[in-house]
Amino acid sequence: MATKRLSMRQTREILRQKFVLGRSHREIAGSLGVSVGAIGMAVSRARVAGLDWFQVEALPDDGLDARLYRRAALPTGDRPVPDGAYLHTELRKPGVTLQLLHEEYLQQHPTTGYRYTQFCGYYTRWLDRHRLTMRQHHRAGEKFFVDYSGKKLSYIDPVNGEIIPVELFVGVMGASNYTYAEATRTQQGPDWIASHQRAFAFLDGVPEAVVCDCLKSGVVMPCRYEPGLQRTYEELIRHYGAVILPTRPHAPRDKAQAAYYAPFRV
Repeated sequence: MATKRLSMRQTREILRQKFVLGRSHREIAGSLGVSVGAIGMAVSRARVAGLDWFQVEALPDDGLDARLYRRAALPTGDRPVPDGAYLHTELRKPGVTLQLLHEEYLQQHPTTGYRYTQFCGYYTRWLDRHRLTMRQHHRAGEKFFVDYSGKKLSYIDPVNGEIIPVELFVGVMGASNYTYAEATRTQQGPDWIASHQRAFAFLDGVPEAVVCDCLKSGVVMPCRYEPGLQRTYEELIRHYGAVILPTRPHAPRDKAQAAYYAPFRV
């Protein structure tokens, strides 16, 4: 009996848990209620297709399905339509332009391919239809988004009247938007660590993952694929049995909850 193909939602969750959380096939199978073989097949297809998590996120369901199962999208006539999802992903790479991608496209379809103007027009229309953003689907207790307010607050010392600036630490649960906030003197390591401890005590529990910005107290080497974590911070989160998911550099939407709640007006 043929194995029923997984839905794109299940496939994305498998790849997220494998590529982002680094979980084993057996752990993923247990959490999703599917076979270990199905997990292995999904991960294998993604690797053969040369996909990482960033590319999986960027692709719409039909584009991901085509990349995983090698089905080329065909036009109503006999001319091959450019793969908009593939173009969008490739254009993020340094030095890649639409002209280079058009030349690659013509090498594959030298006689039936679209000319450059039509090629660009097709991609522009595809981009207008999709307007890609990172859609985040949150499960209760899964992610805790943390950040500091962009604008400092301050208080007046009652003894000498001095105005003392403070940082505002904000933590937000992804599914419920349940929020914890506190003021600290700095954003440095000791305050950063202590704020997490007090936040977990306030929540009376620990999320599966902490999504943090790339500030020095938590991430010593920002990187899209292999960020370097601050040792004490990494050990703290590991002690609580959670994982750290640093946001991509210059990608505020990765921590939209915390970014939204951080600029409190008080």
